[in-house]
Amino acid sequence: MSDRLAVLPQYLLPKQALTALAGRIAGAEAGALTTRLIRWFVGRYGVNMAEAAEPDIAQYPSFNAFFTRALKPGARPLADAPWVCPVDGAISQIGPLDGERLVQAKGHHYTATALVGGDAALAREFNGGHFATLYLSPRDYHRIHMPADGRLRRMIHVPGELFSVNPTTARGVPGLFARNERVVCVFDGDTAPFVMVLVGATIVGSMATTWHGVVNPPRSGLLREWNYASGDVSLVRGQEMGRFLLGSTVVMLFPPGPLSFNPNWAPGGAIRMGEAMAS
Repeated sequence: MSDRLAVLPQYLLPKQALTALAGRIAGAEAGALTTRLIRWFVGRYGVNMAEAAEPDIAQYPSFNAFFTRALKPGARPLADAPWVCPVDGAISQIGPLDGERLVQAKGHHYTATALVGGDAALAREFNGGHFATLYLSPRDYHRIHMPADGRLRRMIHVPGELFSVNPTTARGVPGLFARNERVVCVFDGDTAPFVMVLVGATIVGSMATTWHGVVNPPRSGLLREWNYASGDVSLVRGQEMGRFLLGSTVVMLFPPGPLSFNPNWAPGGAIRMGEAMAS
């Protein structure tokens, strides 16, 4: 079956309604029912609870509390590298931008302008730069950390679709990451700016940042933007910056200049938060 045929049902599904329902279920504190749901999920996806700060699933009051669980201290040591991986997951795509075009999958491209919500001036800062698209599967740790020190400049909530972001959908839905709902976080680093885009997906109940809290809902259908004075929000390499309430994807943009990704990184490869990403 072709990828485009495989994703056809997603065009027909009531994705917004399913996502709202999933969000309500994930946030419910239903005692034994919640524990049974978590136990099923751990078995279905092979979640490693041994590395969780709280390994007893009965101690989680809601599915969201389990899904955004903290890890034991020292579970993700930071590599001695200028840029460290911000998440656990897998590499979807990495490489240079062709002008402002990013590779989504073989035969599929989209633009940085579309990704950041139509702000061409912001996108131009990254023309000819580099990008990394990192996919978080259901079994992964779902907190997102800083790849380097950064001072928050802007945050933009871009409304959009809620397609799945798994590899099959990335190959079958044109412009996927610039079509789905997303939260664009623009940082000024010590030497250059960088962008972290948190991409929503089907049944991703919400996305949250450490400085704002839950960004969505609400889902008004309108682009929303917050601007921050220099120094209002400063985060250090490895510090938590956000989380997904159910899994999704992070797309990172880096400006033009010398940047070399970890030579062991390649599309499809597994990654862990804190490992060396680039120098």
